Amino acid sequence: MGEGVKAMLAKPIQLADQVAKQAGWQCFRAECMDLRSRAEKLAALLRQAARAELYERPAARIMADTVRALNKAAGMAARCFQSHSRLRRFFTLNPVSGLPRTLAMLDTALEDVAWLLRISSPHADAGGGGDDDDYDLHGLPNIAQNEPILFLIWDHIARLHTGNLAARADAAHNLASLARDNPHFAKLIIEEDGVAPLVKLLKDGTDDGQEAAATALGLLARDEESVDKLLLSGVCSVFAAALKVPPMRVQAAVAESVAALAHHNQKCQDLLAQTNAVRHLVGHLAAGTIQEHSRYYVAWTGSRNMNMTSLHSVVLAKTLSVHQGGSGSPANEPPSSSEYPGSQQQAGKNQMQSVVQSAMAAKTTANGATVPPGCRHQLTPNGSSGRGSREAEDPATKAHMKAMAAKALWKLARGHVGVCKSITESRALLCFAKLLEQGDGGAGTDLQFYSAMAIMEITRVAEHNLALRQSAFKPSSPAAKAVVEQLLRIVCKGDDDDLLRPCITSLGCLSRTFTASETRVVRPLVELLDERELPVTKEAVVALTKFACTENHLHVSHCKAIVDGGGARHLVQLVYLGDQVQIEALILLCYIALHVPENEELAQAGVLAVLLWASKQPHMVQDLRVDALLPDAKGRLELFQSRASR
Repeated sequence: MGEGVKAMLAKPIQLADQVAKQAGWQCFRAECMDLRSRAEKLAALLRQAARAELYERPAARIMADTVRALNKAAGMAARCFQSHSRLRRFFTLNPVSGLPRTLAMLDTALEDVAWLLRISSPHADAGGGGDDDDYDLHGLPNIAQNEPILFLIWDHIARLHTGNLAARADAAHNLASLARDNPHFAKLIIEEDGVAPLVKLLKDGTDDGQEAAATALGLLARDEESVDKLLLSGVCSVFAAALKVPPMRVQAAVAESVAALAHHNQKCQDLLAQTNAVRHLVGHLAAGTIQEHSRYYVAWTGSRNMNMTSLHSVVLAKTLSVHQGGSGSPANEPPSSSEYPGSQQQAGKNQMQSVVQSAMAAKTTANGATVPPGCRHQLTPNGSSGRGSREAEDPATKAHMKAMAAKALWKLARGHVGVCKSITESRALLCFAKLLEQGDGGAGTDLQFYSAMAIMEITRVAEHNLALRQSAFKPSSPAAKAVVEQLLRIVCKGDDDDLLRPCITSLGCLSRTFTASETRVVRPLVELLDERELPVTKEAVVALTKFACTENHLHVSHCKAIVDGGGARHLVQLVYLGDQVQIEALILLCYIALHVPENEELAQAGVLAVLLWASKQPHMVQDLRVDALLPDAKGRLELFQSRASR
């Protein structure tokens, strides 16, 4: 018990003693005897409370109400003591019209203090007895009559402090359920100091208790303010430590909570990166996806006689083959055809296997030295040596763990260069590409979607960060090739809008990384302009704009590819009838008119008429981007098309 609680109890104890003394001083009336009796009982309970470890949040409210009742009782006792002589005290009725109410207030204070002692005491279960009474609610205190849910929260938090391990796990489950039901309940749990015992339970509880605590902490992260309070409790370091230790269901709950924290407050991204949480998450993502990670080791799940190879060998093998003039086997190289559809789809489907297999066959480092087998210890992503803990998990739990790891990495990578650099330096991009190809394996998770969203956030950062773009998405990078192959496969397939949109965005963000020989990307995006759902069409227009804009050094080639794919007529229709996508379609059409104004397809599609019509629409020309592009585009188109007509 802190000094604040001791100071909180000092005044009510003094007041209770004062009331007992004054009400009982040579006064034999029944009312005064009742007042003295209640004051003595209350003083005894308060002294007992002074020796206990009290739950401070309800204690503050109870002590405030107790002081209020004792002040009222002290006034009654003072009138009884001062107003009459000794003889008249015995025979005369004192004006005590407020005494019944005062006695009721003291009774309420007695009940509330008794309740506070019950929930703050460990009882028999502290010794490990596991008394069933610990699972029963301790009665509704009077101070919670106006808000009964507050009483439930107090009771569950108190059991987190004083209950046995089973009771603490049950209390954490109940708090998680309350936080899931209502954001107001989650706010109350934080305000009533429920975070600290949940963090403690996550550190030293049972498996069920740790899972429940991790889930509850994630559900408490409802907004930026709530996450700030969680961060002050040191939750990031505890999460990072939990990601290293089995069981996997606890680690999955922690990963999901990490995603919740990062979603609502970006301050935790630095803290989690400093505690190696990104490292552990990538390790979980790589386990079973690739055989070994360059920095985040995972156990090989094949034969015991198999040598472990690092994902770093993927990069070394591919780089070495390039530097040696393509001495590697052509069968191991990724497909390099200029057109993705058709017969090349089947070859592209198995590209990930070929990349990994080619690296596994290579045993040389950059200087040609052989990597000795077994030179590194086999470590699981959770930091333990050996494979048993991971192999013992059922496939559904493994799939859920991967999905939550991908979700956490998605949220952590959002707008954070450091996290994105850490992810790409670990070559986790190859893991994401492999997961995009494999899917969830029938486990019913959102693994593909989370992987696509993680790639999208990384490419968004890389779009505006030259160093990251050059290191992670250079054309010769096997991981970058694999990612592009899977993004293109999903875009060409185009049957899942939820998965399609982040893939489209990623291709648009990578538009400046493609070389002039890469001609497969634009046409699938152009095909999405025709009779698709509006969100998909808008993403496709925005992505194509990044290919066609002046900042892209291959903008002329890309504009020609858009026109050759039939994009001009689709864009004309979108400008006329596209509603929410009108402005974006008009901007893309302006770039095309600026860069390839002599193209005959533009004249046949009636692009000049569209630009003239758009220049007369107030809601379009008010957009600053349109205002900067439209006059020049219209002038260039008028000039070249008029020459063609002569």
